[in-house]
Amino acid sequence: MQTSPLTISIVTPSYNQVTFLHETIDSVLSQQDPHLEYVIIDGGSTDGSVDVIKQYAGSLTYWISEPDRGHYDAVNKGFSHTTGDIMAWINSDDKYTPSAFSIVRDVFTQFPEIQWLTTIQPLGWDATGQAASINFSGGFNRTSFLKGGNLPTKGSFQRRFIQQESTFWRRALWEQAGGRLDTTLHLAADFELWARFYQHSDLYGVLAPLGGFRSHGNQRSVLHANQYLSEAEMVLRRHGGGPCPWPEALLRGVVWKLCQHLSLKPMPPWVRKIAQGSGLSFPSHVVVRNGTEWRIISGFVV
Repeated sequence: MQTSPLTISIVTPSYNQVTFLHETIDSVLSQQDPHLEYVIIDGGSTDGSVDVIKQYAGSLTYWISEPDRGHYDAVNKGFSHTTGDIMAWINSDDKYTPSAFSIVRDVFTQFPEIQWLTTIQPLGWDATGQAASINFSGGFNRTSFLKGGNLPTKGSFQRRFIQQESTFWRRALWEQAGGRLDTTLHLAADFELWARFYQHSDLYGVLAPLGGFRSHGNQRSVLHANQYLSEAEMVLRRHGGGPCPWPEALLRGVVWKLCQHLSLKPMPPWVRKIAQGSGLSFPSHVVVRNGTEWRIISGFVV
């Protein structure tokens, strides 16, 4: 039984994002979490980012500004300076929602079987930092993932990808899965990490929004979307999966579009048995708030 509050370790990799960096840092520190480790790894910015980081230096566990070997190398470096029970990273133009850390801590504390967690309602921020969109992704399932169900493309059966900005995991799972991001991948190392996590544990969803991706048009994942997709597909094949053939993807997309609003509703056992027995749907687990307490409900994905 957990007797002391879980510590949350957050890393922000930063490089020449002074326009957004203040909001990112504030979204972490404004949670006023007394059990937080926050590390910023700057790649040698020349746009004033370092001056922004220095303003918060007294509230940081560690920070440095020096050349590195890229975005994911910076994340690995940052995590090497942390010791917390729960881990995540937030890029220097994205943001967390208020109370995200208290929600995450509550869930991980109450449910020791949960090894990693993400929202099923990912937010999108616009360039000014306003919440501009919210999407319903439904739950998550390893078999669906390996079929391409979470690829960030139309080939994902019209479902959403696993939002990196809202994903948290236990340090034990991180270490079990290798304790590092694959820096041979330039864009999809987050997707590759999810594939390794899935080798050890199911992903649980939570109904509450936890974070969001800021769309301002200058992100690597936007400018090089095709390369990201190519790397993600390679990751799936490396783990024995791959995108569905188009007839199957089309069928799953239609089913999801028609049934997603039912994916968290109680279902007659015989319907669930037929749907899962046919391989058209897969079980998922979602954490929801029921009045004053959290509980896990069963859902389905395609």
